[in-house]
Formats: sequence, structure tokens, C-alpha cells
Amino acid sequence: MLTERAILTKTEAAQINVVTLAFVGDSVYSLYVRERLTLDVGGKSSDLQKSAARIVSAKGQSAFLDRLLPLLTEEECDVFRRAKNAKKGTKSKSASHLEYNRSTGFEAVLGYLYLTGNEERIKELLANSDGAEYKAVESVQAFKPVRR
Repeated sequence: MLTERAILTKTEAAQINVVTLAFVGDSVYSLYVRERLTLDVGGKSSDLQKSAARIVSAKGQSAFLDRLLPLLTEEECDVFRRAKNAKKGTKSKSASHLEYNRSTGFEAVLGYLYLTGNEERIKELLANSDGAEYKAVESVQAFKPVRR
């Protein structure tokens, strides 16, 4: 994507700690959400930031995950389960323990797919958003979206 990187094999990616995969996946999802808000919704950057924070939050990810779980492959489910159950060094201040663990699993799947070069699968999964979360920008739009 942005760096010159080698695509990892599935075996190599599976050897990375799942919380580290979630670290990468968090960035992947955050960039996707910010890009989608900018191009499809528009508005002031402060409003876009508030919306992005709500969507990318553990609560937002956990809600989106309800639509995604039935679509995950066995391999993706394995990454999700391992990350959801992994011991984490931090706790969420604004989400339940379950929401936080589920969001970590979701992010790990995205990190795993990204590092193995499976960006088409990421797009396929993220396309399952119903779009409602992107329509709830906090205030009147100062700028028009790039595309509708």
C-alpha cells in the first residue's frame, strides 16, 4: 500500500502475535473509514473526525462485526477467535469487555488479510457496511463529498 513491503505467506502472518495483527488492522480500518467519509460524505474535518472515531470505536466495530461474522472463512474465524481471546495489555474506557475483545478480533482479521496481500478480500468484507454509520455526520456539511 504505502510502503515497499513483502507480502507475507499465510504461515508467516500466522506467526505474528494476533494483538500485533490487530495493531495493523486498526490502521487499515481507520484509513478505510476516513477515506470513505471524505469521498462519500464530506463535511468539516472536525465532524469527519468525530464520525470516524465513532465508527472505528470498539462499539462501532463490534456492531459491524455482527454482519461480518457469517461471511468469514474458517481461516479468518481462526484469526478472529485467537485475537478475541488473546491477553491484551490495555482495556477500553468506553466499551464493554466483550465489545473490546470482538473489535480486537475484527482488527486482527484485517491485519492478517492486509499483511498477506489480500486487499480484495478486505474490500469485499468492508463493502458489507449498510452505510448508515457514514450518514450520521455530526453537523451541517461545510464541503460537498467528492462522490455520491
